[in-house]
Amino acid sequence: MSPRRKFEPGAERLFCPPPPRWRRALPLATALAAVLATAAITVCALVLISHQNLWRATVKDAAALSYVHSFMTEFASPDPYHANDYTDRILAQATGEFARQYRADRNEIAIQVARSEPTVGSVLDAGVARWNDDGSVDVLVVTKFTSKTSDGKVVLERENRWVVTAEQEGDRWKISGLIPLV
Repeated sequence: MSPRRKFEPGAERLFCPPPPRWRRALPLATALAAVLATAAITVCALVLISHQNLWRATVKDAAALSYVHSFMTEFASPDPYHANDYTDRILAQATGEFARQYRADRNEIAIQVARSEPTVGSVLDAGVARWNDDGSVDVLVVTKFTSKTSDGKVVLERENRWVVTAEQEGDRWKISGLIPLV
């Protein structure tokens, strides 16, 4: 038989030790960990959103630059033996004010191209200047025209700078402005 003991109020427990101090701090530590985890998830989400926006802008810039680069290479390489085809190709890629102006001067442009020497054009550099509010983009382009004289002895080279305005119509890019810089 076990001895009898009297239990008095406020006396120590007989069968279990007092809870350690860290157990009392456990709810506080859990709350702090939850706040830190929430803050980390929020920061990660904001960084992801920023990264996606930057990636979309970079892809958009690359698409515009690629199109303007190919257009300006074609524009800077007129073929006098196929002057009408040249003007048709340029007009097919034009829109807005540039298309209206090019249509009005199309015959004069075809005559000038037919009278010129074969020219090879290349784009030396191109860069996005700005995106406009209407969704168009202004691109600064430096082109190089290389042609030979009719006797084939002298090579003529000249460089030009342009501000090209491109717009996206549906899934295709088109040129709406072409301004030479002096």
